[in-house]
Amino acid sequence: MAEVVDGSRVVIVMGVSGSGKSTVGTRLANQLGVPFLEGDDLHPASNRAKMASGQPLDDTDRRPWLAALTEWVRTTASSGHGGVASCSALKRAYRDQFRRTGADVWFVYLALDREVAAERMARRKGHFMPAKLLDSQYDTLDPLHPDEPGVTIDASGSPAQVVGAALRAVSEPGR
Repeated sequence: MAEVVDGSRVVIVMGVSGSGKSTVGTRLANQLGVPFLEGDDLHPASNRAKMASGQPLDDTDRRPWLAALTEWVRTTASSGHGGVASCSALKRAYRDQFRRTGADVWFVYLALDREVAAERMARRKGHFMPAKLLDSQYDTLDPLHPDEPGVTIDASGSPAQVVGAALRAVSEPGR
């Protein structure tokens, strides 16, 4: 049974690498006036090293990262201020884990064609995630389901367009 958490909404900006999670999440949090968490910052050093070497993570690797993110969701929701986090959240099981905290969790799935994501990743400098792991992310990706709280947004537009769409969706009455 889920624990009941009193507090504000936690928005998870999800998608594959290169979809704009960090950019959109940061700007969305600023617009909403809530804290932002870069989900990648919670990866243990071993996960970062594994990805940097071109090896995809498996569920065992992701377990401590997901536990830390789940705790952040729980703590942030109970703070009464809410927050926004970037997190790939590639599998429904991961998203379900966040919702089992009892928090008001809402997802913004940044949908993006593989080619566009690869092009964006090729332009990034200094990121630990190599472009060669993109296929493994798409292979793992279980897009947001209609019964999950959130919205799917085409992430191919400019950051301003994508953030605008996310802000409208998050702010829509009844969501």
